[in-house]
Amino acid sequence: MKPNKFLGQNFLTSKKIVAEIIKAADLKSDDIVLEVGPGKGILTEAILEKIPQGKLIAIEKDKRLVELLLQKFCYSENLVIVHDDILKFDPLSYGLMANGYKIVANLPYYITSHFLRIFLQSNFSPTRMVLMVQKEVAERITCPERSRKDCKESILSVSVKAYGNPKIIKRVPAEYFSPKPKVDSAILLIDNISKDFFRNCATLNVAQHEKKFFELVKRGFSSKRKMLKNNLKMSNTRCLTECGISENARAEDLDLKNWKCLLEKI
Repeated sequence: MKPNKFLGQNFLTSKKIVAEIIKAADLKSDDIVLEVGPGKGILTEAILEKIPQGKLIAIEKDKRLVELLLQKFCYSENLVIVHDDILKFDPLSYGLMANGYKIVANLPYYITSHFLRIFLQSNFSPTRMVLMVQKEVAERITCPERSRKDCKESILSVSVKAYGNPKIIKRVPAEYFSPKPKVDSAILLIDNISKDFFRNCATLNVAQHEKKFFELVKRGFSSKRKMLKNNLKMSNTRCLTECGISENARAEDLDLKNWKCLLEKI
């Protein structure tokens, strides 16, 4: 079966990497799992072995692969294969409730940011995600093996950290895929997913706090070369000082605590 370049198909071929993904997912026998992009089923098979009393919902956009998977796993009673676009998929229609399931995915690189925004900000977010993503994206989200001074944040990294704890499990060379992509990948774990970060505000409810927080972050990053005080149009920089932020700081220099403090002060 010839891979569809338009869909960004790069099939995982290494069982060793599959084992790393399964370990990171920390699957229990009765877990409910949403798999995105099952492809030819190498990861699907490993998930099913771990959840004999659970349920696996596999979302595949390529109709050819849906037909292949239906034949390959015709014996499985706890597998539901859905022909759909994950960016248009309605989890609630399949009984997936907030904090009631886990996501395991080998994502096409081009949908990573959109996918994370949908499933982290929604009211049906999972407890844990284990994602195969482009290595550079994983590093921008987590800033691994760097000092705080060298770690430059982005809207994506701040967003992910507001909802969970991101961690790179393993870097995955391009040769572990077929066809071989032009870049290396990484297994990204996002654990302890919740909206608790937005619950501790005396004047705003969760939805309001969440909205105001991201409005502030987007304003801060509106022009990356400008200093934060200019992007936020601050005539008085006292709140920067009170939050431990330099007057010459740019948005990329702030961590999650800095942003939360700013929101409370402004």
